[in-house]
Amino acid sequence: MTQLTPELDQAIQARIRYYRDLGIYDFYRRGEPTSESIPELESVSVTNLAPEPPIPARKPTPPPLISAASVESIPAAGRAAELQAIREEIGDCTRCPLAFQGRHSIVFGDGDPNARLMFIGEGPGADEDMQGLPFVGRAGQLLNNMIAAMGLKRTEVYIANIVKCRPPQNRVPEPEEAKTCTQFLFRQIDVIRPQVIVALGATAATYLFGGKSPLARLRGRLHEARGAKLIVTYHPAYLLRDPTQKKEAWKDLQLAMAELGLKPVPRPEN
Repeated sequence: MTQLTPELDQAIQARIRYYRDLGIYDFYRRGEPTSESIPELESVSVTNLAPEPPIPARKPTPPPLISAASVESIPAAGRAAELQAIREEIGDCTRCPLAFQGRHSIVFGDGDPNARLMFIGEGPGADEDMQGLPFVGRAGQLLNNMIAAMGLKRTEVYIANIVKCRPPQNRVPEPEEAKTCTQFLFRQIDVIRPQVIVALGATAATYLFGGKSPLARLRGRLHEARGAKLIVTYHPAYLLRDPTQKKEAWKDLQLAMAELGLKPVPRPEN
């Protein structure tokens, strides 16, 4: 059996993530194998390249962990304190394997505790892990441009991720890791109570919905999640790999703008 080099394995994983963001979960090599072909790649899927325990079928979003009445009674300055209390409860978290796989920082979240719009991505990358803030690398710069194109400032929205620790080599979070961490993410959402949540990419959509579904089936319309309108679009990292999809992502953001009553502005070109 042909052994994959680390470089080839990383390249394959990157390509699989590319297809996964498109909503394609399985594909096959056609044609007769040659002496240069790799037998184990005749049939390739997300699951046989990066095995994950199965995610349960989609189920209704859990109810808010904090009642609407109690949240409404919290003054604007108090919501920041509530978020800080959640951060302190997390502490130097060792609840899942990510704590022991090279993590430098817990990336809790960033932005306005009273934001009407919240963005949720997959997990921290290398830059985020070092700085302790979400979306500060290249993908973060693109997200900043997207936010500005909506007529907002980054300080006017709230940004978080499904997991708060960087998965090794930026791999997809495993279900155990995501389920452990989303209990805190859901509490953040319940405190902030955004009017609109934008799920950035397939992983964010999976855990906000409670099950997998291709992005093509989720994009272009409004959903519900934890009392907010939920809109699904591409992850900025995917848009860096395929800039031709920026126009489609902009359509998704315009849905959020219409829901928030924001005035449309020209689509960003970078």
